[in-house]
Amino acid sequence: MLAAATGVEGDWLIARSQAAGRGRQGREWASLTGNFLGSTLVRLGPGDPPPQTLSLGAGLALIEAVSIAVPGLDQPHAPPLMLKWPNDLLLDGRKLAGILLERSGDRIVVGFGVNLAAAPDLDGRAAASLEGAVTPESFAPLLAASFARLLARWRSGDPAAVSTAWLARAHQLGAPLTVHTSADDSLSGTFDGLEPDGALRLRTGDGVRVVRAGDVSL
Repeated sequence: MLAAATGVEGDWLIARSQAAGRGRQGREWASLTGNFLGSTLVRLGPGDPPPQTLSLGAGLALIEAVSIAVPGLDQPHAPPLMLKWPNDLLLDGRKLAGILLERSGDRIVVGFGVNLAAAPDLDGRAAASLEGAVTPESFAPLLAASFARLLARWRSGDPAAVSTAWLARAHQLGAPLTVHTSADDSLSGTFDGLEPDGALRLRTGDGVRVVRAGDVSL
């Protein structure tokens, strides 16, 4: 979508399968039958909030759409849905979905992968699925509507309000975290909230470290 000169904001590309799907840090994203694979285009304007905070809005749109698609997940007795910094959605502590943002100039493609039907085998990580409770065809309009609402909220409101809403659906302040900043480097500490640009605040024995890129293990 980044390469398509005719693309306009609000366009969506939904794939039934992918031959070379990928996630953060170049990881492979498995394409399993019945799962959701979709991307949408956002054009940045001069008055928009910091682009990095768009991932927070995308996460809120995703958790909203999943909650609408499978209402039982928002019940007190249900396995919890939780956002994990910077761009994962967990179901009962296992990865249900991921988001990947890619930018070229003033264009950002926001990609969503959601395990609607089946959970892939992940190296060192547990995965979950919705076990076919909703089809990709039914889920697509729900996510598109949620993302449009959250995009408008991201643009028109105080960026801190999006951060606050994200924190309400994410791991608790004080939760022990390990942040993998590369394949060989990691930092451990406790979650201390978010910076105004959406970066992670990690409290360590040496004080608060600000992390703007990495993968988190709870």
